[in-house]
Order: sequence, then structure tokens, then C-alpha cells
Amino acid sequence: MSRARKNTPGRILFVGSGPGDPALLTVRARDVLVGAELAFTDPDVDRGVVALIGSAVECDAETGEPVAEVRPALGDPAEVAKMLITEARNGHDVVRVVAGDPMTTDSVISEVGAVARTQVHFEVLPGLPGGSAVPSYAGMALGSTHTEADVRGEVDWTSLAAAPGPLVLHATSGHLAETASALVEHGLAPQTPVAITVRGTTRQQRTVDATLATLNDAGAELLGPLVVTVGKVVGQRNKMSWWESRALYGWTILVPRTKDQAGEMSERLVTHGAIPIEVPTIAVEPPRSPAQMERAVKGLVDGRYQWVVFTSTNAVRAVWEKFAEFGLDARAFSGVKIACVGEATADKVRSFGIKPELVPTGEQSSQGLLDEFAPYDDVFDPVNRVLLPRADIATETLAEGLRERGWEIDDVTAYRTVRAAPPPAETREMIKTGGFDAVLFTSSSTVRNLVGIAGKPHARTLVACIGPKTAETAIEFGLRVDVQPELAQVGPLVEALAEHASRLRAEGALPPPRKKSRRR
Repeated sequence: MSRARKNTPGRILFVGSGPGDPALLTVRARDVLVGAELAFTDPDVDRGVVALIGSAVECDAETGEPVAEVRPALGDPAEVAKMLITEARNGHDVVRVVAGDPMTTDSVISEVGAVARTQVHFEVLPGLPGGSAVPSYAGMALGSTHTEADVRGEVDWTSLAAAPGPLVLHATSGHLAETASALVEHGLAPQTPVAITVRGTTRQQRTVDATLATLNDAGAELLGPLVVTVGKVVGQRNKMSWWESRALYGWTILVPRTKDQAGEMSERLVTHGAIPIEVPTIAVEPPRSPAQMERAVKGLVDGRYQWVVFTSTNAVRAVWEKFAEFGLDARAFSGVKIACVGEATADKVRSFGIKPELVPTGEQSSQGLLDEFAPYDDVFDPVNRVLLPRADIATETLAEGLRERGWEIDDVTAYRTVRAAPPPAETREMIKTGGFDAVLFTSSSTVRNLVGIAGKPHARTLVACIGPKTAETAIEFGLRVDVQPELAQVGPLVEALAEHASRLRAEGALPPPRKKSRRR
């Protein structure tokens, strides 16, 4: 992408991305990354960090293409610095993203030095150093005294072996044999405990316990940068290993939802250590004819309805979008009662400043709402009509139940759900062959559409369904339902899966997550 030269010079921001986990970015670093339009990154910067770059920058109004540009930082430090300086002198703010902390990496320090010799303005945003963060994520308390060294270069083994406290060494598998022999030769016992951590602080983190005598054999197959912790603190690791011991740690979990609804579930899964893969199965589109919704909105304004019943967040969104078209706001609901089938839908209503009158306290479903919905009373209810805005493929359970209670129903198509395009071939293969540890279904349509676009999940994949209707559909498609929460909500669904996994592992019925090859 060619960039036009600007009249005023830009600046260069050296951003430390930390050891890997995007959650460990400083607030300032995250703000800079999401607002960046031009960034140069190193290959060892975590993909989750790279994904943040330019995420808050709008696309080009004419072409629709992303404005943000991410380039690899290729060449020696002098060449990289020259690229940064050129872009800044052309008026562009440049973000230089590095793993760890910029001022603890010799090559990056050289880049900063080259920039400092010019008149270009620059900033350095420190990142959390991996030497302290990775052992912490692996369950090792380094204490106030530890020694850190990079054994990939020149090493003073005499001083290193004599250093007080634990050692934290940066290495690759090719350096382990020399490291072990040199430390033993300079006085450390062969049985000194060692922990080798690869992909530290990410959800692919793996820590292998060893001793100096077994170090090379234990870490020979580990690829990429390693953090090697040496000393007595390694012996306490099993008691303090909080990151890798989470219920769903390292699990790859399929999240088949509409694209704009997958975020909440994925965030909850991440807190349990899972790797969610979002596969859109449903696309939400406006109804083919707007006439029904326009009449419904007019009826709301004219006092035609006693109740509005929302069955999904999509229905709430569709009504408010129609309100916006007519220049209306929440005051249009004056005198109208609102019912929601579940807390997620109710929260969406509350986000517009309105408190629902009825949300089921028991089962979060259409049936649960019906169980608590009062029959029509011609004395206490001035109007006998209910507006039910929902999807074009919704079941008739709710409408029929309300009619049986004496209400007149305006059953309006607020939005259409259409099947999304099939996922990539790699994802389809993972679904069919058991590459996913679990799949979470949040509606009958997600079951039908996932099977339609990608096939049935493999028998070894755990199946979790949000409620009874979804579970019935899964069973109809030949799936075994392993998990179903008491409350039909995203939060309880994820928690139920985590509890199920913990219970199976405690019973010895579930092995640790498979160490399968995953490309992310």
C-alpha cells in the first residue's frame, strides 16, 4: 500500500508486546496498537497481539479496504531503523512491535539508537519481560533474587553457576545440551530441578519438568524460544501452577454462532484456558418486506400492545434499528410491558435504558417464560394484544402458549436467519475428525446449520447445548449431548462445560488435552 507524504513529520513508537498473552499488554501499548495505521512487527510477536493492530481504525470509505498496514521488520537493525525513519519523515506515525521489552533486546536497542541520532521523535513503551512473566505463568515464584541470562550467545558460565537464587535462561532446544553440561561442570548438581517452558503465557504454553541430567532429552522436541528455569523453585511448581491447570486449558473449542454474537462466549472460554475457534453458521438479515415491522412500530406508538415479548438479542436489535429509521427512542415503549426469554436478551433491553417487567426466574426458554406469563384478564389488562418480533424460523411454542392464555398475538418477522458460508477446509476436517475437544450449541439453528455447512462433529468431541430445545435438535441429528446447564445462558453453558471437564479429569475418565498439531 502506497502512502501519501504528509507535511508534518510523524513519530516512531517502539512497543513491547510482552511474552505473548495479549492480556499482559500495558494499557498504553494496547491503545497504540489498536489505533495504529502502520506497524512493523517481528515474527515472534504473538498472533493475538498482531490481530489488535489497527482494529480501531476505520476502513477506507471509497475502497472498503483496511487502512492499517502491518509489515514484517526485515533486515539488520540499521536497515529496519532506516525504514522507520523514512516513514516518519514522510509524516506517518510508525509503530515498531517487538516481543518482550524493547530495551532488553540488543537488536532493538540498536534500532532505538539509530533513531535517537536523528531529529525524529520517538517513544519507548516497555513490555512485560518474559524472564519474570513466563515462570510466573508456569507456577514458579522467583522471589526477590534471580539471575537471567540468554544462553544463545556468549555466556560466563562460572558467574552464572555461582549466581544466587534461581536461574532463568532464554534458549532453544539446540542450546540445552551445552547449558546442562556447562552448569554441571561449573558446580551445579546433575539432579538440580529444571522446568522448560515453550510458548509461555499463551494458551499453547507447555511446561516440561526435568533435571540438568535430563534437560536435553526432555526439551529436544520443543520448537521455538524456550524459557528454562533452574533451581529449587521448580519443585513447588505443581502447587502453584495456576495457568496450565485450568479446566479447559489447551482445549480447542468450536463456537458456532452468528458472527457478532460469538465474542462473549469466546471471552468466557478464554478465562478457562480454552482456544475458541469461531465458525459463523448463521447470518442475520432484515426481513424481505419491511411492511410488517413498520406496522408493528406504528402500533407501539399508537398504544396497540400491552406486551412486547423479545426472544433474542437479534430481535431487540431489529426493533431498535427500526426505531432509528423513524426517529424514535425508548419513549415509544411508554405504557408497554416488556418480557424477555432470558437474561442475555434482558441485558440487551437494559442497554437501551429500559427495565423488562418479566424475565423467567427458572428455565431460560420460551417454555420458562410461558410458565410465568399471566393469562389475559379483561379487568386488569386494558389491551389484549402482544407483539412478538422474532426470527422467520422461530418455533410456534411461545405464540401458541400465549394464545392459550387468552392473548392476541402479532407474530412479526423482525429478522431472517440464513445459513452462513461453509468454513475453511481445514476447519471442516477438524470438525469431522475430532480436532475439536468440544462444541457449544446455543440454538437449534446452530446445530442444523453447522451440520449443513461442515458435517457432524466427531464422536470424541464433547457436545454442550444451551437448553432443552437445542439438545433435542442435537439428538435428532445423531449427536450425544454431554453438557446442558440449568440456566439457558451463555455464561452457565461455559461454566457447565468447565465443571464437566474438571469432573471427568478428577475421575480419571479424561486425559489431558491432546497434544495435536494446531495452526493458529
